[in-house]
Amino acid sequence: MALGPVMLGLESLMLTAEERELLKHPLVGGVILFARNYQSPEQVARLTEAIHALRQPRLLIAVDHEGGRVQRFREEFTRLPAVRRLGEIHDQNPLRAKQLARITGWLMATELRAVGVDFSFAPVLDLDHGVSGIIGDRAFHHDPEIVADLAHAYASGMQKAGMEAVGKHFPGHGGIAADSHLELPVDPRPYVDLAMTDLLAFERMIHYGLAALMPAHVLYPQVDDRPAGFSTRWLKSILRQELEFHGVVFSDDLDMAGAQEAGDPPERARAALMAGCDMVLACNDRRAAVAILDQLGQKPDPVSQVRLIRLHGRGRPSWKRLHHNPVWQRMVRLVQDYDASPLLEMDI
Repeated sequence: MALGPVMLGLESLMLTAEERELLKHPLVGGVILFARNYQSPEQVARLTEAIHALRQPRLLIAVDHEGGRVQRFREEFTRLPAVRRLGEIHDQNPLRAKQLARITGWLMATELRAVGVDFSFAPVLDLDHGVSGIIGDRAFHHDPEIVADLAHAYASGMQKAGMEAVGKHFPGHGGIAADSHLELPVDPRPYVDLAMTDLLAFERMIHYGLAALMPAHVLYPQVDDRPAGFSTRWLKSILRQELEFHGVVFSDDLDMAGAQEAGDPPERARAALMAGCDMVLACNDRRAAVAILDQLGQKPDPVSQVRLIRLHGRGRPSWKRLHHNPVWQRMVRLVQDYDASPLLEMDI
């Protein structure tokens, strides 16, 4: 069975009978986990094993695990600092900041791989323009070159741990104050201004081989009359053709207020896929998710299949053995206190 173009959220700590049937639907291709799905490493590992056992190829399993305010699994996981801290260190010592970014990406990905998660929706590539509360310290920096340098190091650490990176929120959510969870933000800047600032970090990461990204539920009216995640201009003309991006495009959550401009849930899903998304997210509204599966009426795209399969995680360390690994122990100490000790030459 192919991986379908829909990623669903789950209700609780284990699969219900209804969810087992939903996840076998041919249009489903993945699952996104939240804090409501997490109790302990052992519990979430059982959950991911149950999900992966349902189908071949196995469904993708994702989570938002950036650090700081956005870290879904907390108890017994290493508490990751907001990536803004890495940007602050970069202002004083760029080399140390990039080393710490690589270590942090590796640690985040290693712990998630140990419980069966394929990838995190990270890193954030938005710029901190000082106006967006929803982005804020989730951004590495206000300088796109520094964001790209740190994100590249972070992603290389993730890859070392067997996980691909997902950059977000294309082409940049940091320039407006509105929160797309609550309303549709409108960024009035012309394309030339976006291209010289926010878009640069994405362009650099695409050049470095970024595997996937997520567009913003933000409207840029001087570029197109549809929000980026529903815009053929943004996703096909600019992203695919001009920037030559060949990876996966995920929609942001279709339940968000910023997505409502595109119609009811099935219409949103259809519009996002037609615009150029490979997979759409239906995270928190079960009725909406069922409606999408019932009414979408699209077969999995063979090209999207090739892209999506590459996001399966590679390797899986034992959670218990991980905690006895001296490399993991040292990296935990460094991430818990970036200033605790000097960095040594160490291949993670």
